[in-house]
Amino acid sequence: MYFTDRGLEELSNRKGSESITFEWLVDQMRTFVDLNPEFEIPVERLATWLARLDDEDDD
Repeated sequence: MYFTDRGLEELSNRKGSESITFEWLVDQMRTFVDLNPEFEIPVERLATWLARLDDEDDD
């Protein structure tokens, strides 16, 4: 188990029954980076990964 799994489990337990929009998620991620600029690169990588999930494989 990765350390992040604890945070993801807490998020699921606290917010799992709620519906959110991607707009809300993007706003929260921007706020997080504003408050924690040292996490800008990991947040950018996560956002890019999420944005490209539906892309077809290049293989």
